[in-house]
Amino acid sequence: MLLLPGLLLVLWGDPARCLEADEGFAFQGDLRHIAVTHGSVYVSTDERLYQLDHGLSPVRNVTQRGILTVGDRVEFVRVSQKAKWNATLSVNVLLPMVERETLISCGAIDECGYCELLDLKNISNVLYAEQFLVGPPWRSSASVAFLASVRGQASAETYILAAVQQDGRPVKSRCSSGLDAVKLHNTNHEQTGGVFSSSGQHSTNSIHCQGAVEFLDGFQVDSVLYLFSNLPSSDKGNQVRLVWLEGKSNKLQTLKTLRGATLSVPGGGAGARLVASSVIPGGPQVLWSGVFSVDGGQRNTELVLFDISPDLNMDTDVDPDFSSIVGSGKEQQTPKTLEPKAVLFRQNFMSAVLAVRQKAWMVFFIGTGDGQLLKLAVDMNLHTACTRVLYRADGDRRVLPKLHLDQVDHKHLYVPFQNQVKRVPVSKCSTYATLQECWSAQDPHCVWCSSVRRCTFGAECRDSGWLSIPDESQQRMISFKVAEDRTDQITLSIRTHLTVSRDALGNFACQFISTLPFELCRRDSAPPQFPQCSCILTNGQIPAGGLNVTVRIRLGTTQLLEKLMVSNCTGIRGPPTSVLCHQCIEAGCGWSKGVCSWASQEATNKSACQLTASGMNFSSPEIVSVSPGVVSFYGRNHAVLSGRNLDGVSKVRLHADTTCNPQESPVWNNTGVNLTFHIPSADNKGVVKVCVLLPDGSCHGNAEITYQSSPSCTGVVPNRTWVSGKRKITLKGSHLEFVEGVSHDSAVQDVISTRNNSYQNLTYETPESDHVGIFQSAVFIRVANETLACSTTITYYPNPEFTSFTTTRIGDDVHITIQKKVDKLEMTPAELRVWGVQEEKEYPCIMGEKETSAEMDFFMCEIRMTPNAEFQRLKINYGNETVTLNNKSSFLLFALIPIVLLPIPCIVVLVVIVYRHKQKKLTVEIKKVMDDLELNIRNDIRQGFVELQTEKADLMENVGTIPFLDYKHFASRIFFPESESLMTLCIKDIGQDVVQVQLDECCQGLSRLIQDKFFLTSMVHTLEEQKSFTIKDKCVLASLLTVTLHSDLWYLTEVMEALLQDLMQQSSNSQPKLLLRRTESIVEKLLTNWMSICLYGFLREAVGQHLFLMVSALTQQTARGPVDCVTEKALYTLSEDWLLWQAQDYSSLKLKVLFAVGSEAEVSEPLEVNALSCDSIEQVKEKILSTFKAKFGFAYSASLRNVCIEYERGGSFVPLEEVDASSEVIGEVTMLNTLKHYMVPDGAAIKVLSTKTHRPLSPQGSLKDDENFSGKYFHLIDPDVDPDQRRNPEKKKFKLKEVHLTKLLSTKVAVHSFVENLFGSIWGTPHCRAPHPIKYFFDFLDSQADGMKIIDPDVIHIWKTNSLPLRFWVNIIKNPQFVFDMQKTPNLDGCLSVIAQAFMDSFSLSEMQLGKHAPTNKLLYAKDIPKFKQEVKGYYKQIKDQPRITASEFKDFLQETSKKHENKFNDAAALRELYRFVQKYFAEIVEKLEQSGAPAELTEQLHHVKNLFDGLKSCSWN
Repeated sequence: MLLLPGLLLVLWGDPARCLEADEGFAFQGDLRHIAVTHGSVYVSTDERLYQLDHGLSPVRNVTQRGILTVGDRVEFVRVSQKAKWNATLSVNVLLPMVERETLISCGAIDECGYCELLDLKNISNVLYAEQFLVGPPWRSSASVAFLASVRGQASAETYILAAVQQDGRPVKSRCSSGLDAVKLHNTNHEQTGGVFSSSGQHSTNSIHCQGAVEFLDGFQVDSVLYLFSNLPSSDKGNQVRLVWLEGKSNKLQTLKTLRGATLSVPGGGAGARLVASSVIPGGPQVLWSGVFSVDGGQRNTELVLFDISPDLNMDTDVDPDFSSIVGSGKEQQTPKTLEPKAVLFRQNFMSAVLAVRQKAWMVFFIGTGDGQLLKLAVDMNLHTACTRVLYRADGDRRVLPKLHLDQVDHKHLYVPFQNQVKRVPVSKCSTYATLQECWSAQDPHCVWCSSVRRCTFGAECRDSGWLSIPDESQQRMISFKVAEDRTDQITLSIRTHLTVSRDALGNFACQFISTLPFELCRRDSAPPQFPQCSCILTNGQIPAGGLNVTVRIRLGTTQLLEKLMVSNCTGIRGPPTSVLCHQCIEAGCGWSKGVCSWASQEATNKSACQLTASGMNFSSPEIVSVSPGVVSFYGRNHAVLSGRNLDGVSKVRLHADTTCNPQESPVWNNTGVNLTFHIPSADNKGVVKVCVLLPDGSCHGNAEITYQSSPSCTGVVPNRTWVSGKRKITLKGSHLEFVEGVSHDSAVQDVISTRNNSYQNLTYETPESDHVGIFQSAVFIRVANETLACSTTITYYPNPEFTSFTTTRIGDDVHITIQKKVDKLEMTPAELRVWGVQEEKEYPCIMGEKETSAEMDFFMCEIRMTPNAEFQRLKINYGNETVTLNNKSSFLLFALIPIVLLPIPCIVVLVVIVYRHKQKKLTVEIKKVMDDLELNIRNDIRQGFVELQTEKADLMENVGTIPFLDYKHFASRIFFPESESLMTLCIKDIGQDVVQVQLDECCQGLSRLIQDKFFLTSMVHTLEEQKSFTIKDKCVLASLLTVTLHSDLWYLTEVMEALLQDLMQQSSNSQPKLLLRRTESIVEKLLTNWMSICLYGFLREAVGQHLFLMVSALTQQTARGPVDCVTEKALYTLSEDWLLWQAQDYSSLKLKVLFAVGSEAEVSEPLEVNALSCDSIEQVKEKILSTFKAKFGFAYSASLRNVCIEYERGGSFVPLEEVDASSEVIGEVTMLNTLKHYMVPDGAAIKVLSTKTHRPLSPQGSLKDDENFSGKYFHLIDPDVDPDQRRNPEKKKFKLKEVHLTKLLSTKVAVHSFVENLFGSIWGTPHCRAPHPIKYFFDFLDSQADGMKIIDPDVIHIWKTNSLPLRFWVNIIKNPQFVFDMQKTPNLDGCLSVIAQAFMDSFSLSEMQLGKHAPTNKLLYAKDIPKFKQEVKGYYKQIKDQPRITASEFKDFLQETSKKHENKFNDAAALRELYRFVQKYFAEIVEKLEQSGAPAELTEQLHHVKNLFDGLKSCSWN
């Protein structure tokens, strides 16, 4: 089953991807046009043209990229996906001509028109092409084109009517001096002027518009052409205009028949606009429906019905807005105004409409801006049925204006979105299980098929009797009325509101049944005649309590049963309330002037009761507000309704225009002015009306609730917490304002309340967990009664461990440094509250900054104005936990020294004895070892050769969600790679990055100062001249400047360019090729940061996935062979330094893993896990849990450290531990136990236990927690000791490192495709355009080289290479942890270094001379480098040939980038750190300014800033 989709994908060879069968088709580019014929769908996107079958399965596609050649004849030739190209054909007209079997495709190439005639059955076959403009020369959503048939002198002619958007000014393009509003173009060569021409027998003919015009739709009915448009005007508002044209003998005569009308929109006024349009086929009148925006926006929309039948008696060519160019000389007349027949439907955000006729009904399919497809049926009297939701998108994706009907079966619609087309059934007939449900749906497409007893499409029930809804909208399928004539004769009349087939009509009968002892109906009652039957009551009276009557109706083979309660109409008495009215109507009686009476000939329905209710005079309930007023379609619990006179309210009713049945919700906590109720879930998005119900059934008040999309959560920051809980966490996603609570699957507390909810963020505090160790917890959000899983997890770590503190008095203040063991919690100072305790009195300590070393975190805080210099203890609070630190001495350290040193002499003596014994044994065994040596080496070489020849790159590419870091964490790791304190200081905490913080006065002063380019460049040059200003200082200063100027990237770019020009002048006299090679100046680090900011979007969208896949492939390949737990060396690696060549023989094992479930020693079904005989027990656990997650899609309930395993041997289970009494010990070094040690065979059963229910098998969580792990234990690499010291000696094969170098090549082969994809994504150019920053900066380097008269192309190549690949991409390749939330192992680091070296060798201009002594990392990719070099050469050339980016274009790009990432950094903290450098070198900066002739105001401003900082009252230091 997997072969066919895979084969289709290969043959398709396109970035588009298939969705579910018969569901839709998605594209990577934006959808431009869609056209439908019988059996085919044609779709044009930005860069491709697709041919699909009617089920939306791909048939063919062609690229719109190609080579444009200009000579005697302009020709556009398409090229393959990877070939070079210089032009893109943007399609603006897509029209199938079925009778000629051609597809007309017209558009523009660089604002010059180009048209093609394509084979309708095979779009890759171009029948004819010509440079000709049909339609707009640029992308326009306000231009239309359609085929128009004109009655010619001999036969009918077909033309293209193209209506082009106008903005009120002369419209020009690069290849056209002027564009008219409307033209008729030829469709074949036989027509006068040739194909595509707009000229006729006499002249060029067109219609022009006096002002701006936006065309919305056009079509032809009979011989009349209809064209709809909006005419926006600043003084008159918007007009919706209709133009009629008659299809006369030729183009000229057709255009001269121009007549116009204005559409009047109810309640729209001057702001109403036409949004979407559809003609209603069939009927004597030309009916048309339009979606109008009442106020000109997108929200307030309504569907309006018009009769647009043309008045052909009107004068022609006298319209004030449109006229033919030839002119008629007639006086202009005010156009006719068309009034609407009805407003059919009101709904927010309607964006598309398609109308069809089904029997006597009109059916409207309505698309919305929030991704819904609605169905509205309207009967012949323009009464609307209940609206149904046919489709609802997950998010708020807008349905594009043009819907199309499947021409094959007319049972499906094509619904276009921005980059997707969905195929949606026009009805849900099959979902209605009973006749009543089928009828109540009021769907003209559905019938009840009697033979199969189910609801189907009408066309599916042709050979059988069927029943369907009548031609007019009805409230009930069967109605009845009770009438009394003058002779006191009571007649019960039954009427069926159905349309039936002839088979059913011929067999119509009624039977009246009651519990009376005599016959109910008189024999002279009229015989049944469809659709009615009647019964004259025998008794002539109705009992006081009413009469129960059952009516059995037969229609063909279908039987209907209706139970009635017949009452005496005159006996229904009381005050004229709504309840009494409904009781009267439901009894079959009539209601007139507030009194219940016998039914008359005219039918009375429940609408009469609404008038009764509104006419009553009493203190009815009023609704003031409903909170919340906006919810997701899952609803909301505990909503509050406020109002007046609410005491008697029993329920809240919600009724939507799109549903038939209102929903009712009970109330509680009713105080008369407030009450609580649950907002129920809804099937669709939109607005519902709210009223409150009284016990008598009347509903009062009028409020609204809006249903929107469901919330989704995609990220969590930070993504880790301590086990005691209450860490502040921010969830990222959409519609998070609807979330009522958050839960973790491993938490003690069920649901945690949230706070600070917004559309994209919400904040909550993590719950406490009773798990032990490190483990991951799934995150869920609670919305009403639904629990939704987030696409991210959070990791729990043990609580942080604070060890000690020191105090230092500075003036009246005490500075305290708190020490904490390094962990992975990334705790910030803001998460701590600290008090110093002296004599039971607590002194608050104000938190400052945090510093980190390899083993300790140091938190600084300050107790101000305190007489105490020493504190007995500290009280530290974080989350739920409060810990106390005592002031301890360090005498324990000295007590431990003798204990540690005492065993050393004994160990030395033992080693000497072992060595002598080993030497004696070696002499005896040397001969046998030498005999085996050659055989072992031969086998190793053969095994490596076989493996290399049979290597398959079968690595898994499905790696799940890519854990991208957010922008600010990515940028801070680039800016401050060696200073975690600065990294943390300069980014805002969670919750602050959406708020713009006002800088204090001193920081504002410094900010204004560095906004002066003269000052900033002078300061940079001054600092770089100081010998004490180190390279590290230069990098820090450059990054601080980047942070403070991040909001104005254009200014930062200008400063960088100025500093680069100065640097080039320094370097040009000596070695220009060394420019930008290292980071030895401020501007070089500035360039690194600038590239990182500007290329972040390209990195995430184009490169990030390939980088992550390559890293994942390396990790998977490494895990296929032995990995030494202690040294982390691996058999499969790219780096010779990390090659595990000492590994002994191993075998692959398939383990049957059983998971303990329940408490009765029950186990799960076996899970097959691949392992190696040399795997340590910890490695086996890791592989078991990894396989479990890959198999089931979620993590095992217990974490690695909470899992123990047992091996089944002889009917019992043996615990498997890393170290136990049977472990091999050599001296003081213990070998980690492996599967081979326990003699676990292939196919063995392994049971997994959780330490929640079983005691841990080892008192230690993990041996790796031991600080001296690598010194106490060994795994696959033997310690360098005498074999005689082994407790369990075994013979091991002699190994040579050089024999295993083939493993490097095996690894290279396995991951090579991933490396190639990564490199290709970096130097690939989507849309044949390099990212803006690369093009802009390379052009800058070219211009500088021209200015410096550098003609050596090698110098420019080196500059570009040092600027981009060396400065940015190598940094990313070697440090994926800058981009992703991941850990980088030493072995992975070695592999990435080899790949990074190959990447840089691809940019080198020199040829590598490699010999037998060349390093393996150079030899590994030696054969690939020439190919890569050619690709790099083409990449550089393509960038150079690309059109130059103007300064304004790049400025817009930078402004957009700044805005996208605004408020991400702590500007105040960066400015304070920046001032440290200003303060240190203040005198030198002032001297430099004076020498440079700086304005006096600049120096005064600098002194003013110094005074502000020195004051420390308005700007204090941390």
